[in-house]
Amino acid sequence: MYAIIATGGKQYKVSEGDVIKVEKLDAEAGSSVTFDQVIAVSDAALKVGEDVAKATVSATVMEQGRGKKVIVYKYKRKTGYHKKNGHRQAYTQVKIDKINA
Repeated sequence: MYAIIATGGKQYKVSEGDVIKVEKLDAEAGSSVTFDQVIAVSDAALKVGEDVAKATVSATVMEQGRGKKVIVYKYKRKTGYHKKNGHRQAYTQVKIDKINA
């Protein structure tokens, strides 16, 4: 059984027991979160739309973290312009506990 959920502007295909990294959520490590934007649920047959309107996915927050550094380098030739910048995206690692369909 799997579900497709939407969070943080992205969609994730999850099953029970999966550990995924999603965009940062306001939750502390060890607390539980519920994803209510369920797009599809599959258990032998795929259900979408009104069939999954009340479906939810329960998960436990494992940790808050930041990803690897990405270097952003801007450069214009012949003018002496260059700019170096770094970015680390914040994430929340969650473990999927139950798909309530």
